[in-house]
Amino acid sequence: MNFNAAETHSIVLSSHRPGAPYDDILEENGTVLIYEGHDEPKTSQTPYPKQVDQPLASKSGRPTQNGHFHQAAQSYIRNEKPAARVRVYEKIKDGIWSYNGLFALVDSWTETSGNRRVFKFKLDSIPDEESFGSVEQRQIEQRRLIPSHVKVAVWRRDKGACVSCGSTQNLHFDHILPYSKGGTSDSEKNIQLLCMRHNIQKGAKLI
Repeated sequence: MNFNAAETHSIVLSSHRPGAPYDDILEENGTVLIYEGHDEPKTSQTPYPKQVDQPLASKSGRPTQNGHFHQAAQSYIRNEKPAARVRVYEKIKDGIWSYNGLFALVDSWTETSGNRRVFKFKLDSIPDEESFGSVEQRQIEQRRLIPSHVKVAVWRRDKGACVSCGSTQNLHFDHILPYSKGGTSDSEKNIQLLCMRHNIQKGAKLI
C-alpha cells in the first residue's frame, strides 16, 4: 500500500494466489477488489504480526497506510472528497506483477479475522483516464479487464516471454483480437504475452 504515491493516484499490490499473506478478493468479474489492510511490521516488540490487530496509526500517532486509506474512504463516504484513485498491481508469480487497472477507493471497514481485527477496503474499477467517464465508458473498461485465472494460464502457456521475440522484459497481456473489434478478455485463447515493443508495433498496424 502506498497512499498518494503520485500526485494523481495511490498504489496497492494485490495477490490472489494460494498462500498469499493477505486475503484479497476479486468480485463481480474482477471489477471490484476487496483489499485487506497491512499488518504491523515484524519487530522484536511485535514478533508475530498476524496475532495483533492491524494498525490505524503508528506508535508515534501518525497514520499508517491503513490509516491514510481509511481516512480517504471515509471522506468519500461523507461526500467530503472525491474517491481516491488507486492503481492496482497483481502478483502473478514471485517477482512478476501485472497492472490490473485504475480503481476508485469507495469504502473501508474493520472485521474480525481469527482473534484480531483487520482492515478491508473496497475498490471499484474505473476507466484509466483523466475523468471517471460515463457509465457506458466505465462498463466497457470493466469488461476489458483480464481475469486473474486467465493471466496465470497465459503466463504459463507463453512461458513468461513475448511470443514474438522471447523477451522477458516489459511484458503486456495483449488481446489477440482487440477488444474494440469484439475480442474477449475471458479466454486465454485470445490473450498473449507481448513485450512493449511488439505490443506498440501491433497497435500501430491496427490503426
